[in-house]
Amino acid sequence: MNAEPNQSYHFHVMRRAIDLIDAADEPLTLNDLAAEMQMSPAHFQRLFTQWVGVSPKRYQQYLALGHAKELLSQQFTTLGTAHELGLSGSGRLHDLFLRWEAMSPGEFARKGEGLRIYWGWFESPFGLSLVMGTEKGICGIGYVSEMGEEAAMEDLVSRWPKAEFIEDPMMLRPWVLNAYGAGDGTEKTPLYMIGAPFQIKVWEALLQIPSGQVTTYSEIAESIGNPKAVRAVGTAVGRNPVSYLIPCHRALRKSGGLGGYHWGLPVKRAILAWESARQEA
Repeated sequence: MNAEPNQSYHFHVMRRAIDLIDAADEPLTLNDLAAEMQMSPAHFQRLFTQWVGVSPKRYQQYLALGHAKELLSQQFTTLGTAHELGLSGSGRLHDLFLRWEAMSPGEFARKGEGLRIYWGWFESPFGLSLVMGTEKGICGIGYVSEMGEEAAMEDLVSRWPKAEFIEDPMMLRPWVLNAYGAGDGTEKTPLYMIGAPFQIKVWEALLQIPSGQVTTYSEIAESIGNPKAVRAVGTAVGRNPVSYLIPCHRALRKSGGLGGYHWGLPVKRAILAWESARQEA
């Protein structure tokens, strides 16, 4: 994957900048950030803007605590409307061509028995990722920057404990290239959703949220015909095994809070900021 080294490097520059921004009492200047990265201001700004699509100053605004509330007020998606407009699984979703199918309830109950799941490590715009997939499509993506490689592996493997796991990154490579925007875009990226029926309904709702927009847990509950199941929806969102492609990061609390994120809130903030910047660029 030719794009992997640059993507990983840029991600880690961004992560270090996020840490600095989080610890600062006020916005940091370009000179301050560049000095902390041991780069010249011009070099840091050029690299940062190349990756994100906007300047470090603008990016800090996206990472500010109020960004989630701003998204809700300006870019909130009503899932029913999104579906009517064709922003569903059959169309273009968050800059990726996706198609998906779901495991049957009976298959899910067998906890992956008889299923071959291939896996590999891949650099991504959000750091090192663990990607898993069957012959039908990607079934798992996890990020390791907050929990580490061993914990990420245990996390995904535990979801389908009776499956056979085979290390084969080359089998997954074309799908991963497409998923992270480095492919040729000629084929759809297949997803294979492995979960309980209620979880799959929630994940299908997440797939209707366009890139750069967000919704709330209560709106998702409403869209699947179970408006009182907000807590259960939150749990299902958190159990989404295919991070980023099934965009659980676009689900926020009604208050505008980020809510939780299984792979760490810094990763969620980074993905939201990256998507917002790409929409503006």
